[in-house]
Amino acid sequence: MMTVNEVSRITGLSIRTLQYYDRIGLLPAAGYTEAGYRLYDETSLERLQQIMLLRELEFSLADIARMLDSPGFDRKQAVKQQKELLLLKKDHIEKLIELTDRLQKEGEDTMDFDAFDRNREKEYAKKAKQYWGQTDAYREYEKKSAGRSEKDQKDIAEGLMDIFSEFAGIRDKGASSDEAVALVRKLQGYITENYYTCTDEILSGLGAAYGSGGEFTRNIDASVGEGTGAFAAEAIRRYLEK
Repeated sequence: MMTVNEVSRITGLSIRTLQYYDRIGLLPAAGYTEAGYRLYDETSLERLQQIMLLRELEFSLADIARMLDSPGFDRKQAVKQQKELLLLKKDHIEKLIELTDRLQKEGEDTMDFDAFDRNREKEYAKKAKQYWGQTDAYREYEKKSAGRSEKDQKDIAEGLMDIFSEFAGIRDKGASSDEAVALVRKLQGYITENYYTCTDEILSGLGAAYGSGGEFTRNIDASVGEGTGAFAAEAIRRYLEK
């Protein structure tokens, strides 16, 4: 775990910025010291890296939150999109450098405005934002979460983690057991009630994320026990096969 001061030092972000990100729910602290100072774990730092990359690409904080919290968010796909945007940005900067070189050689009479055209970059950024933040599921989530207090949001998140705690408690019974089937149904119903309509297709995608070894897996395992994410993923897979 790293303190807010350490994170500020390695990232160059001010402590006030990190506190603000926590306050708006963009980057919640992973814990607190006895003195009440924020602490950040590896998962927090991975999310912060995504936030900083997207800020470099000029996405707003609201857009970043929608993208990172979008159902089925996949870090590898996001990084692929970010690379494409960075390459477009690099191309734009190189064109501006070429223009300044010509201006130096040819004088101020050089009239070329093509180098200022950022339409390709803007169009790709728009598509990326729509891909992660404008799904029907996310729009439904925004509608359901409107007006909820921070405590409401926290209680709902804790309720979801309680279900994963139940998964941890039945691992010895197997992923095809009646208890596992009942928990998968409970999970699907809980997500539908509190977040968005959890269709079998969405449930399948979430299951893959829970067992992928990425951020979802680490969050679940860190909270309720190693291997729980993979077990829940297997239970979902077998449930959907029936």
